[in-house]
Amino acid sequence: MAGEDIIRLGFFLGILAVVAVWGIISLRRPLTDSKRMRWFTNLCMAGINTATTRFILPVLPVGMAIMTQDRWWGILNTPHLPFWSKVILAVVALDFVIYLQHVLFHYVPIFWRLHRMHHTDLDIDVTTGNRFHPLEIVISATIKVAAVALIGAPALAVVVFETVLNATSQFNHGNIRIPLSVDRYLRLLIVTPDMHRVHHSVIPRETNSNFGFNLPWWDRLCGTYRPQPEKGHDGMTIGLNEFRDPTMLTLARLLIQPFTQGYGGK
Repeated sequence: MAGEDIIRLGFFLGILAVVAVWGIISLRRPLTDSKRMRWFTNLCMAGINTATTRFILPVLPVGMAIMTQDRWWGILNTPHLPFWSKVILAVVALDFVIYLQHVLFHYVPIFWRLHRMHHTDLDIDVTTGNRFHPLEIVISATIKVAAVALIGAPALAVVVFETVLNATSQFNHGNIRIPLSVDRYLRLLIVTPDMHRVHHSVIPRETNSNFGFNLPWWDRLCGTYRPQPEKGHDGMTIGLNEFRDPTMLTLARLLIQPFTQGYGGK
């Protein structure tokens, strides 16, 4: 789709800058690890993941959406539905797929070995939203391609979803302070940083909660919602108990981490 890369890159850089500055002005939690090393690692991952996905996969989600429209594949490819209804339904359906995928990557040991890299960050801020292993990103993109074909999502819906997913992933990982009186109502519409931060607790029952990225409804409907960490946001520990040594969390070591000994499941 023409302009997709420019749109997504613009939103990526814009949200990154806004949330980063917001975190400087109104920091939610003090940092415990080297910000310089973490930012280098996490932002390098973003570049590596983009290059890897484009190199490995023959078709990306937007390309599959165009194919489904040309061939009338998928549940929503019917002339009886207005176009904007298709877009809205497709975005919501894709968000649910990502929620289910996130749960899957926590509970299936082989997938957790990939996903745990995301949880090894000893702090959580806007760059943590880019800290995913390349193999996880390839698997995620493959799942999205299959979901787009099954749903019959319009190309516009896929662009909107991918752009919003990237933006909200950075926003809800932000180390930013939002007044509790605002957060209480905001998290009814979107996943807020305080809501998602619980998911990065070292306590397994908290790690296995609040899986949503965009819409907060799936956690409530599926029973995985946890409103607050039991030790509070100031008292909670971020990361995984098995990976606390910063020297083992460098870019090179993280790339090989799924293939090394360690915490293999939960």
